Amino acid sequence: MDELRCDICVIGAGSGGLSVAAGAVQMGASVVLIEGHKMGGDCLNYGCVPSKALLSAARASQDYVSAKDHVARTIAAIEPHDSQDRFEGLGCTVIRDYARFISPAVVLAGGQHIRARRFVIATGSSPFVPPIDGIDTVEAHTNETIFDLSEKPKHLIIIGGGPIGIEMAQAHRGFGCEVTVIEGVEILGNEDRDAADVIRTSLVEQGVAILENCKALHISAENGVTVQTDRGPIVGSHLLVAAGRRVNIGKLDLAVGGVDHDLKGIHVDPGLRSVSNRNVYAIGDVAGGMQFTHLAGYHAGVIVRSMLFGLPAKARTEHIPRVTYTSPELAQIGPTEAEATEKYGAKLSVHRVEFAGNDRAVAGGTTVGFLKLMVVKGRPVGVTIVGPQAGELIAMWAMAIANRSKLSFIANTVLPYPTLAEINKRAASAYFTPKLFESPLVKRVVGVVQRLLP
Repeated sequence: MDELRCDICVIGAGSGGLSVAAGAVQMGASVVLIEGHKMGGDCLNYGCVPSKALLSAARASQDYVSAKDHVARTIAAIEPHDSQDRFEGLGCTVIRDYARFISPAVVLAGGQHIRARRFVIATGSSPFVPPIDGIDTVEAHTNETIFDLSEKPKHLIIIGGGPIGIEMAQAHRGFGCEVTVIEGVEILGNEDRDAADVIRTSLVEQGVAILENCKALHISAENGVTVQTDRGPIVGSHLLVAAGRRVNIGKLDLAVGGVDHDLKGIHVDPGLRSVSNRNVYAIGDVAGGMQFTHLAGYHAGVIVRSMLFGLPAKARTEHIPRVTYTSPELAQIGPTEAEATEKYGAKLSVHRVEFAGNDRAVAGGTTVGFLKLMVVKGRPVGVTIVGPQAGELIAMWAMAIANRSKLSFIANTVLPYPTLAEINKRAASAYFTPKLFESPLVKRVVGVVQRLLP
């Protein structure tokens, strides 16, 4: 059997794997890129791209068929950037097959043995379908199939109230579908409770039925789809399961490769290197931490620095933002207020400003929401934004926290008026205001200076 030798073998052509392959091959490394399914991975084909396209179409009041055409066009427009042709043009050897380890230093894919100095596992994750009684008797859609629907659901039942479930609830309600969300605890359970309350209120006002602390007990095809819950039956036409994700490691034969792992992912050190096989790195979802496309891209940069230049590099998490793309949007970086209070105690100060006090929001009629800033020793450690364009507004805080900047970095920034971004500066000012305007020492100093100045 043929054997390929390379510097780096990347397994998985999603966001992280493509970033590693492109960066490494253009800097002179020989790269084999292996993908068993679709180039571009989950984000392009089933996740970030189609979901945001669908949300956009719903807000533009497109009909359902036109919206699905918009989703397809959006994917098609981005596909060339992630395509096999592009990466072969960059100099990668691309193999379209699933890879599995046949030794700690060799994988098998496409009928070839690939022996690499370094392996990068970037196989991502897939939707988890919980073993609810009867779920195999109906068509249980996930994010991998919901975008293929040609007919508009009359009543979409969604099991799971995390970001995917909530985004799809709002999108389908925007098309006129009846929507019911069933969540075992609280919706957006990892988010700031005040911010999640804003999203919940918005969804309910739009007509989405939300059942929290509700358990799905049994599912049947009776009358379309019937979900029996501990509060009684919910009858709908279609079912979407958005109950979490599981990492894609089942086909890799990791034990043969000497790669320690569990159901959450591959065991890695702070540099994202396997703790048991030093030839292996893992990035993105499969590294066992947060599951975001932009985190996978960040991981790619960390390991490229290590693999190509031998420089020490460790992955951080405190500067990684996340966004739920509902309307209003919800963005978070660093700990929520509750998490920060537990971590920092009395050292923490929390400052909240409302979009109702932002002139651009008032002019646009989008005043629902707030920004909550967590500060320790003059530095921002966490920010929650729920409101218009929260995903864009969090960028300033992502820059500040990534670079460990003081809050004066934001306060000293001059922003155009009127813009939504002014809410960021207003939050920073809220931290400094009592130090300047409520300080007896400041008042005494000003009084002395005024008496002495000519």
